[in-house]
Amino acid sequence: MTRILGLSGSLRRHSFNSGLLRAAAQTMPEGATLEIGSIAEFPLYNGDIEAEGIPAPVAALKEKIVQANALLLVSPEYNNGIPGVFKNAIDWLSRPSSDIARIFGGKPVALIGASPGNFGTILSQAAWLPVFRALGADHWAGGRLLVSHAGQIFDAEGNLTDDAIRERLRVYLRGFVAHLTC
Repeated sequence: MTRILGLSGSLRRHSFNSGLLRAAAQTMPEGATLEIGSIAEFPLYNGDIEAEGIPAPVAALKEKIVQANALLLVSPEYNNGIPGVFKNAIDWLSRPSSDIARIFGGKPVALIGASPGNFGTILSQAAWLPVFRALGADHWAGGRLLVSHAGQIFDAEGNLTDDAIRERLRVYLRGFVAHLTC
């Protein structure tokens, strides 16, 4: 069984990206599961806090990443880039730096996102690439899912309501899982 850990880069209760992640968990191909993790309890990164010890929510999520076969990051795009809260989480997950290879080294990572704008999350997704490279993660570039006009395809609670996007998500996930099992 292929186990993927999914993370949303949004903390908003009815987030489009959290809704896209929930939809992904519901549309996983046979032989694969997606567990949804959370970054909601992560503090802002501060070296003084790190010196006192890695916070429990960070340590727990690090172990879930180690146990997963792959990561699915669902990233919003804020001001044409990576959301600060999501980058903060990845910065915490990479601490101490001696742990980077254990957590991210060679870990397959897929990236999707939803935005109310016209271009989906194309700039955010591009901004993540140097981060993956620095961490030694294995970014899967065999598919792309940029969901634009999210306000029209998610309901008020952040649930995906568009069948065409759900099918594109299904195809994307099938491709990612096939890549993992090759």
